[in-house]
Amino acid sequence: MAKSKLEYIWLDGYKPTQSLRSKTLVKNNFSGKLEDAPMWSFDGSSTEQAEGGSSDCLLKPVYICVDPTRKNGYLVMTEVLNADGTPHPTNGRATIDDDDADFWFGFEQEYTLWDINKHTPLGFPAAGYFPPPQGPFYCSVGAEFAVGRDIVEEHLDACIEAGLNIEGINAEVMKGQWEYQIFAKGAKEAGDQTWIGRYICEKVGEKHGVRINLHPKPVKGDWNGSGMHANFSNEVMRTCGDEATFNKICEEFGNYIQEHISVYGAENDQRLTGAHETQSIDKFSYGVSDRGASIRVPISTVEDGWVGRLEDRRPASNADPYKVASVIVKTVKSALK
Repeated sequence: MAKSKLEYIWLDGYKPTQSLRSKTLVKNNFSGKLEDAPMWSFDGSSTEQAEGGSSDCLLKPVYICVDPTRKNGYLVMTEVLNADGTPHPTNGRATIDDDDADFWFGFEQEYTLWDINKHTPLGFPAAGYFPPPQGPFYCSVGAEFAVGRDIVEEHLDACIEAGLNIEGINAEVMKGQWEYQIFAKGAKEAGDQTWIGRYICEKVGEKHGVRINLHPKPVKGDWNGSGMHANFSNEVMRTCGDEATFNKICEEFGNYIQEHISVYGAENDQRLTGAHETQSIDKFSYGVSDRGASIRVPISTVEDGWVGRLEDRRPASNADPYKVASVIVKTVKSALK
């Protein structure tokens, strides 16, 4: 009798930043299909999601893929539900209003490989000398500048094996800092795949004894922080051919600065300073090819006749892609109503 290992993954209730949790269910003769992955439960009192006297929370499978780190394994992304089947307050996925997958998202997930012994980015010393400011590290080649490439390549291969739509990787501007990009048609699936990508990255990091640090400014200094730039479009944006429509959407984002910042990641004020390719956290701007703006209008959108996407550059690397997608969908729909 064939046995499969289903790793159920969910987000806990810790604040201000939720963490990944997971546990394994062994199933006989499992089909590999989402509809055959059963509802499961967990002890919410151990994850800040319930009281001990009424601790059961439910795990509803929403996305499944092959587990590239295990033989006969599957990764099952889940939503957390209350015992009565209603969405738990920590369930950001349930707030996304995009059931028809009209919205497409591409998340650029930056992260820092973290030495758990030195408590510094990989490649930094424990104390004293620090690497030079940003410049030689972005898309770098060579042992002096590109550290941890074996981890990054292993993560890329694992994501491809899992069937995620990972579109690329690159070294970022600080030593030990990297990025990968995940794209999906449908806001919910984009969040699903990004969280699975994060899970796989953590699993690879475990193997190498390296932490995956998602803090938006893990080291003070003359380096960019870590973000999760959100590229997005819907059918109107992909077909309108109208500059005024894009300007209207961008202007609407400017009316809801705090609503967006509130879900764009904890301690993001350390990153959104107005320096290092960011706009200040309390200001809003947009512009063509402007990486110092809150929203960048890609030059490809303009050159293609004002059809395509926008890039919200404010989300931090530790932001929940579900919550980011949810508020972006809400604001775009408000602009176009």
